[in-house]
Amino acid sequence: MPVDEIPRDGPKVWVVVPCYRDVPSFRRLRDEVRGVFRDDPALGSMPLSFVVVDDTAGEDRQVDDLAGFDDVIVVEPPFNLGHQRGIVYGIRSLVGDVGADDLVVTMDADGEDRPVDLARILEPLIEGRCARGTVVLAARTKRQESVAFKVSYLVFRVVFRTLTGTTIRSGNFAAYRGSVAHRLLAHPYFDLCYSSSFISLDVPIVFVPCPRGTRYEGRSKMSRQRLVMHGLRMLMPFIDRIAIRVLACLAGMVGAVVAFLVALGVIWACTNVRIPGWLFAVSLSLVVASLLGIVCCITLFALFAQSSGISLGGLEVTDGQRARSASDRPG
Repeated sequence: MPVDEIPRDGPKVWVVVPCYRDVPSFRRLRDEVRGVFRDDPALGSMPLSFVVVDDTAGEDRQVDDLAGFDDVIVVEPPFNLGHQRGIVYGIRSLVGDVGADDLVVTMDADGEDRPVDLARILEPLIEGRCARGTVVLAARTKRQESVAFKVSYLVFRVVFRTLTGTTIRSGNFAAYRGSVAHRLLAHPYFDLCYSSSFISLDVPIVFVPCPRGTRYEGRSKMSRQRLVMHGLRMLMPFIDRIAIRVLACLAGMVGAVVAFLVALGVIWACTNVRIPGWLFAVSLSLVVASLLGIVCCITLFALFAQSSGISLGGLEVTDGQRARSASDRPG
């Protein structure tokens, strides 16, 4: 029986997909997701809608090809937001249509978030084995990437762990109830980064091990510069933890240098040991440098977060016509 003929009732599933000049991949993703819903008894009776966030802001005319799909809604941001904030914009734009008991799934369009894992991602929510406010995240167990990327990713994880005290192995592949979208997605941290905000806000999380799939076609459009920016944005929701750790580290350095200076002073005053003057100068310089480091590190990171964190608040309010059915898109 075709998917469109399957009787559907109960909570609706919203699959939110950011798309940047990747419509052919989304069409394949849609077919595979529909196939998963058709073959799974627990999912087969649930209504299904796709929300495509056109991150080209209307420049990609291939999005017009989605006009024939009644289960596709196109959300068009006023400008390119990137895949992370594009997801947030799409959810906030349609949150009024999402019921509290509906299920929201976010995943990439390129196939690296595998549709075959959808049933396992949604299972904890459907079976009620977790609290209503729980977020289910795909924990990456394997990546099919180059050696250079794997080494860079390992370095990033070590830096991330050092700065935040948290290990992160998840991306955009997530699922939660509509009530979470209503409440949690309004937090300003999501203006900065989608994937790491769930971790930073300490919401109840269930991790589901999922290997990363391979791209359906083409190459990733994320340049090295964008990848670095993405990594920095993932750190932004943890700015409070980072500030505390940096302060503690630099304060420890200041304390150690001051203790060293006191020890030198005691040795100079109580013994005949000759202490070179440059040693005092170097120690004082270290104290000053550590104090400046405390100020500069926190100030620069805060300024970066402020300047790069383009607020999404109000965009979907001032331009309410950007969320529409794909069939309503002008030719």
